[in-house]
Amino acid sequence: MRSSDTAPGNLGLFSEEELQQPPRMEHLGPQSLALRGFALPWIERLLPALEQVLAQAPFRQMLTPGGFTMSVGLSSCGQLGWTTDLTGYRYSATDPQNGYPWPRMPEVFRQLAVAAAHAAGFADFTPDSCLINCYRPGAKMSLHQDKNEHDYSAPIVSLSLGLPAVFLFGGLQRSDRSLRVPLLHGDVVVWGGVDRLRYHGVLPVKDGSHPLLGQQRINLTFRQAGPTLELDRKRRSAEQGGQG
Repeated sequence: MRSSDTAPGNLGLFSEEELQQPPRMEHLGPQSLALRGFALPWIERLLPALEQVLAQAPFRQMLTPGGFTMSVGLSSCGQLGWTTDLTGYRYSATDPQNGYPWPRMPEVFRQLAVAAAHAAGFADFTPDSCLINCYRPGAKMSLHQDKNEHDYSAPIVSLSLGLPAVFLFGGLQRSDRSLRVPLLHGDVVVWGGVDRLRYHGVLPVKDGSHPLLGQQRINLTFRQAGPTLELDRKRRSAEQGGQG
């Protein structure tokens, strides 16, 4: 899957093998890990599935509540998609551009996310949302917390594809010092538990061309955004009890 407007090429004189990291685990915090090269065995199945999702829900630049246009292109798949406009940040079951449900999350996406969460110590992860971000050279993501989910008991699973990037992993306050974590093609970062609400972001992506994805970095972020079946059951039970 190469960027459609980019001729075949590479990042400087580096081969594809040199643009990825040997498999290993790197602790970023008490309950946060960088799984280096974790997704590489999945790439051949993952990229065609990604193309199918993007054919149904192409990247678009969304507006923030403050009226700024995001430098990152966004898409989603799964039961819920993350979206933003002048009215705020939220999850929606439908694509705001066409009113149809977001594309179904490919099974290979789900399997990868569950496997990565399990490797990082989080069992029973059931992702219902996959936010897909496209970073062209110069695009960035400012420090933020993931706080639009129904509850924070499930981890965040974030996969990097294509161009290298520097992931900022901060603390529970925006002013806390951030770790600078270089991420390469196939790396997965997982954080949850006591680290679940840590601020994070991405420094501006540097110019270059990846052998498979061209002049872009694509990030897949898996979340359990809606209520789990158990939480939904408890909510309904409480509502029925209040009506008696």
